[in-house]
Amino acid sequence: MMKSTKSRQTQKPSVRQKTYFFSDAHLGLGSLEEDRQKELRLIHFLNFVQRDASQIYIVGDLFDYWFEYKTVVPKRYFRLFAKLADLAEQNIRLIFIAGNHDFWVKDYFHDELGMEVHINPVEAEICGKRFFIHHGDGLLKDDLGYKILKKILRNRINIFLYSLLHPDIAGSLARWSSQTSRQYTSNRTYESTGMVNFAQHMINKGFDYVIMGHNHVPSCQTLNGGVYINLGDWIFENTYAVYDGKTLKLKKWTE
Repeated sequence: MMKSTKSRQTQKPSVRQKTYFFSDAHLGLGSLEEDRQKELRLIHFLNFVQRDASQIYIVGDLFDYWFEYKTVVPKRYFRLFAKLADLAEQNIRLIFIAGNHDFWVKDYFHDELGMEVHINPVEAEICGKRFFIHHGDGLLKDDLGYKILKKILRNRINIFLYSLLHPDIAGSLARWSSQTSRQYTSNRTYESTGMVNFAQHMINKGFDYVIMGHNHVPSCQTLNGGVYINLGDWIFENTYAVYDGKTLKLKKWTE
């Protein structure tokens, strides 16, 4: 069983009462114009939810590749960075759960953008309901190769050695690796073999809601004793979940 982080919130009545969840934007994937339009969609979405959001969970793979140097961040996304920092200044809680494409985070998200950063899945109690929030990677029974690779990539020595590369070279290698990984996983079936079974397992342990992303297929399923939602993506689906304190719903963003 993987480690998880417990988070308990007591929310006071306020105009901002809703909790939003989204994942798998994979910024950096596609052409420059496609990427810019995706970033703008996300910013418009964040402009919309800031009216009533008390907290926003970003459930992994916000970037198709993220490696954080001491003084270097991707220059293309300053509009999104500014928007996230603005939300934090409005006391909207931002929680980032690292995915399999952007787990090489250090202190930039926390120190400069005001976000909480979690490498492991998060357990949260919201308005009396228990949530288990997990990006969703590594849940297949036959995914031993990925689990080994995950340990290698998250090894501190390997991260240090990679940091010695020039950012442009490191980015090129990462994009190649991401494309190779996507080709490998594109024909694999997730819902029937791993993710739903895992969600049911966590519900059996007492969680009311299990939220994941990773496979880019939006899904809302009532299981035995709880609800499982897969958040889909912001490449094609533009889907997200919202919890108003009573009901958790999967929705599609349309401008």
